[in-house]
Amino acid sequence: MKTILVVDDEKNLRILYKKELEDEGYHVLSASCGEEGLEIIKKEHVDLAILDIKMDGMDGIQMLREVLAHNRNIKIILNSAYSSYKSDFSTWSADAYLIKSSDLREMKEKIEELLGE
Repeated sequence: MKTILVVDDEKNLRILYKKELEDEGYHVLSASCGEEGLEIIKKEHVDLAILDIKMDGMDGIQMLREVLAHNRNIKIILNSAYSSYKSDFSTWSADAYLIKSSDLREMKEKIEELLGE
């Protein structure tokens, strides 16, 4: 079973993503901020991380750099309500960039693609 880490400061989104992704057969961990997410990555095996960009403290872009410095094998999806970050070169090292949506089909398809399922 593949493990996905969801890092988002919006509790309702964490709950939604956890439920939806567990229904797809994934083991899902969640964190409310970048610092908490990084601690999980240091302690647990994570196959893929979904990172919100705009969060208090360590944002998703900072966390992306930290995760890749720690383990380059973790696939990263940046998930933001703001499309403007897509053209920011600091986001280009992520495996995917998705705009937040209540329809999770695109996210699920990207996860399947990245995890080779």
